[in-house]
Amino acid sequence: MKTTKETNELRQASLAELTKKLDETRKELIISRIQKVSQQLKNPLKVRVLRKKIARLLTVVHEKEKA
Repeated sequence: MKTTKETNELRQASLAELTKKLDETRKELIISRIQKVSQQLKNPLKVRVLRKKIARLLTVVHEKEKA
């Protein structure tokens, strides 16, 4: 599965890299939400995908903090 592979890659990344990816993904989510409201977003499912990606990133960050 793609998500399992992606999650395993995230687990191998450092905490600094994960934080950077998290910030970038949050910015991308904000931009996508604005585009969705103004009906400029071609794929409205992108918002859902980004939210799930943020959740995965946060999960891995918390795992690393507790370890």
